[in-house]
Amino acid sequence: MLDYSREADRYDASRGGEPRADAAAAAVRSLLPPDARTLLDVACGTGLVTRRLAGADLRVTGVDSASSMARMASGRLPGSVVLGDSRQLPFADASFDAVCAVWLLHLLSGTDEGAAVVAECARVLRPGGVFVTTVDKAAAHDVGSDIDAALAPRPVLPAVDGAGAVAAYAAARGLTPAGEAWFRGHGQGRTPRSTIADVHRGWFTQIPSDGPLAARITRALASLPDQEVPRPDPHFTLRSFRKPPAG
Repeated sequence: MLDYSREADRYDASRGGEPRADAAAAAVRSLLPPDARTLLDVACGTGLVTRRLAGADLRVTGVDSASSMARMASGRLPGSVVLGDSRQLPFADASFDAVCAVWLLHLLSGTDEGAAVVAECARVLRPGGVFVTTVDKAAAHDVGSDIDAALAPRPVLPAVDGAGAVAAYAAARGLTPAGEAWFRGHGQGRTPRSTIADVHRGWFTQIPSDGPLAARITRALASLPDQEVPRPDPHFTLRSFRKPPAG
């Protein structure tokens, strides 16, 4: 996994910046109950999306385990961001009307960890509240391009954030499906050259950056035309799950 404290300075620019953040925040908000007044953004990163979720009608708290990310987020939402582990959230039971986790579950090591994070999100959620999360993040980047064809030899493990897996984590904590939305990953269309760089820096965790598979994929990517031309942007999917009302 990447060191997200080291990634903080370049994170926003390399992940679609302001347009993607606008799209993500709008999609999350579309799935929140109209009476929600408090929201926890788990793994809030630099706070670019978190800041957009906050408003006169919604008080937002961010939490992230990477210190550099949390510091950047604190600059955008002073007094509203804490350092904390998503597997053991530093909040009391039933603290929030809604909880969101955008681009988190796909980073986890396995289904046990995925289930643990969703369990924590459910724990801090008030009865009747809603949990919103992205699903199938890695698959969203497969847009049927020539870059995807070059990457095809890489091993693909079952996704920790697969829609079915996430539904199972939620069901185990009594959460029921409540809605779905999607948004465009503005500026995240891959180019052959940027994908080669991602292979070398270990972005693709199933491709050892110094191994023969990396060399094979790099050669295939280098042979593609239009090395600097982005392929289509991904479209990310959000799912929401409701906690049963009290009683």
